[in-house]
Amino acid sequence: MMYKAQVHSRCLPSLLLFLSKMDYWTFINEEKATYSVTDPGYLTEAEGPTVSAEKCSGWSEKYTVSDKGFVSPSMPIHTTLQPQYGAYQQQWNFCSMPFINEITAREAIALWASSKCSYNFAPKDGMITTMEAFNTYRYRLETFTESRSAEWSHEPYNGQPVDACGQPPPEPWNIAATPPIYFVDGQQVIRVPYTSFLKSCHVCQEMGKKPCNDCDWNRDCMRMNNCRHCQGQGFTECPTCQGRRQLLVYMKLTVTWTNNCDDYVVEQPSGLKVDNLSKVSGVELFRDCQYLVYPVCGFPDTAVVNAAQRLVREHQGNFALTSLILRQRQIIELIPVTKVTYLWKEEKKVLFVYGTELEVRADNHPPISCCTLM
Repeated sequence: MMYKAQVHSRCLPSLLLFLSKMDYWTFINEEKATYSVTDPGYLTEAEGPTVSAEKCSGWSEKYTVSDKGFVSPSMPIHTTLQPQYGAYQQQWNFCSMPFINEITAREAIALWASSKCSYNFAPKDGMITTMEAFNTYRYRLETFTESRSAEWSHEPYNGQPVDACGQPPPEPWNIAATPPIYFVDGQQVIRVPYTSFLKSCHVCQEMGKKPCNDCDWNRDCMRMNNCRHCQGQGFTECPTCQGRRQLLVYMKLTVTWTNNCDDYVVEQPSGLKVDNLSKVSGVELFRDCQYLVYPVCGFPDTAVVNAAQRLVREHQGNFALTSLILRQRQIIELIPVTKVTYLWKEEKKVLFVYGTELEVRADNHPPISCCTLM
């Protein structure tokens, strides 16, 4: 015999309290914040049940914030570690020799040309007239964050445990999650303990079946008897409860790990667009990884220093409001860029060889037929 289980009224405030802790705080003053919950945000009326305002009355809760400052509702209260300034006082040593010499450039151009039919030529001795180094710097800041969100979910009831009245559910940030390795995106979905309860299926009204969409509109007996969906019954199994008539409703916690990355490349006057450097590697000059990094200082190029100060300030200011910062990493690379000028039919042309991968770019090189090799 099927039965309809109800959640005891004393258990509902605990469920709503869990969801309320995932929402934003509204500040009254520097020491206290007030928040109220009037709807668990489970489903719209068209899709399913909602908790009425009458049932939600009296569920408003007040929470206080310590005098240490603002604590985001999506972050646990913890002592913020401060980055160490002294770690960045060091000597910067650079090699003045170009990374790409003429032999390397010729080999890179020959390999590039052989992969393109319309540029099928090989540079001969004397073709290259000048080579200019326009090596540039790239500063990269990565901030690895964790964010948590909760929402109501449901599934067909197949005898799963119902634990909503066992005890109050844990707070969102007290639920253990297994993060991936640092600086790798990931996500984990967790069923929150002590939030599961039963309810009647709102789609089929606890019937376990629905009118067949393929033949119900047409009462022609022949069509119903031949319906491949309902075999002439006029009804099909409810896809929401899968014929079980009841749903297990529970709170679903989604934990998301995101590697937020921003790059800054110093402009160089070679004529090669900065966007071309986004997919190549450079020679790593500096790497620092800790909970919160301090902006690089003392670097010879002030553009890198300014970019580091701006990005660190933006990352630590913005991401700390909506998520928990787990780790930061900053890297400085020297990207080799060489401008190669050569003669083509007594006319000067330009190629760029750049990155440790020795990529080649020829924006103004004329197409050459495979049959007209030099």
